[in-house]
Amino acid sequence: MLGFIKKKLGHKGGKDRVVVLGIDGVPCSLLNRFIEKGMMPNLSALAQKGTLTDMSASIPEVSSTSWSTFMTGVNPGRHGIYGFTELRKGTYKWKFPNSDDLRSSTLWDIAGRHGRKSVILNIPSTYPARELNGILTAGFVALDLKKATYPESAYEYLKGIGYKMDVDTRKARESAEALAGEIDSAFEIRKKAILHFFDNAEWNLFIGVITETDRLHHYLWNALDDEGHPQHGFFLDFYKRLDGFIGEMYERTGDDVPFIILSDHGFTTIKKEIYLNAWLKEKGYLKFRKDNPESLEDMLAESRVFVLDPARFYIHTKERYPEGSVAAGEYEDLRRKLREELLALEVDGRKVIKSVFFREELYSGDLFNEAPDLVALPYEGYDLKGSINKDRISGKGFLTGGHTREDAVFYINRGVNRKDINIIDVGPTIMSLLDISGNNFDGGSLV
Repeated sequence: MLGFIKKKLGHKGGKDRVVVLGIDGVPCSLLNRFIEKGMMPNLSALAQKGTLTDMSASIPEVSSTSWSTFMTGVNPGRHGIYGFTELRKGTYKWKFPNSDDLRSSTLWDIAGRHGRKSVILNIPSTYPARELNGILTAGFVALDLKKATYPESAYEYLKGIGYKMDVDTRKARESAEALAGEIDSAFEIRKKAILHFFDNAEWNLFIGVITETDRLHHYLWNALDDEGHPQHGFFLDFYKRLDGFIGEMYERTGDDVPFIILSDHGFTTIKKEIYLNAWLKEKGYLKFRKDNPESLEDMLAESRVFVLDPARFYIHTKERYPEGSVAAGEYEDLRRKLREELLALEVDGRKVIKSVFFREELYSGDLFNEAPDLVALPYEGYDLKGSINKDRISGKGFLTGGHTREDAVFYINRGVNRKDINIIDVGPTIMSLLDISGNNFDGGSLV
């Protein structure tokens, strides 16, 4: 039995409740397109009840940073998650940041301190699970279901239904059909788990995230518009079933309870992958001691700049790195030169980089000194990569769809007071709806 059983009031009673449905990697423009085609009648009806609009994601536009920004309501300079990979402090060894690296309170931490219970299901970057006033099972990257889940009773339920923490994307190497089958099975078990906890757990804040959308888009985005693609029908049917699930969730929620839908970034067709460390090598900024480096531990001390995924540039300063080569007096001129050269970068006669930001233009807080020195955003269709073993600047990989910062989704069954919505605003909005005040957020409430 679950340790947190729903009160007899039911989920439609009480004022201090909020429901959030995350749909990872879904562009607002795609939902609008499917609404216009009559493929998503439930979402269409919800759009008439409230506000369905596009939203900006974090910079960089990766899931780990964007979801961390959502769940804390603060920028990476305060929560500490700048990307999917980082270097261990004082070394050149890679690490994958997880919940232990998150340095700000989450929405459910704050809610718990105010006596509210939360159910948090499948949000990326919440592994390993930390104790909370409620239930949590972590999303990508979650390695072990037991470590991903709190409390024990929730783990036992998930284990019993054969819960999948993520899609096994290795199926894509077998065939598109095999991957579609894997996406389908993960989606079905995800829905089952979300509805179970929605119906049977006690909560004030309920957040469930569907990540199968993101996997569908990365590997089968080319099936969307190609009617001859073997998985074209599957792509469209998946969204019809997602619409059915949205309707099922809303029917359980009711009009009186705030109901939010959001994604962590948009999506688009990948024209080319751009290998920024290869570009740095070509420009003479980055050098390795062997032809096929395995990590940045193979970087020569004389290197001046390197990139971590997707487009975070780190100047190899003497102050920050054990073998750094860039003196403090060289820093400003070097980063200005880098910005100019990046904005001029062309592939096949087309500009690749739309914007380059200095760290102080994006980040602030106690963890500012851990921030990248520059961050680049591409023109749509160019997928920026931090691969270190590429010998050319551009190429095509296995993925057909890539992230965009713009065109993420925000929906609420209420009116909103702003048009320029950023994912950093959603957390403060949720706290306001739960009537929890006095928090030091970087974003602002939308209602």
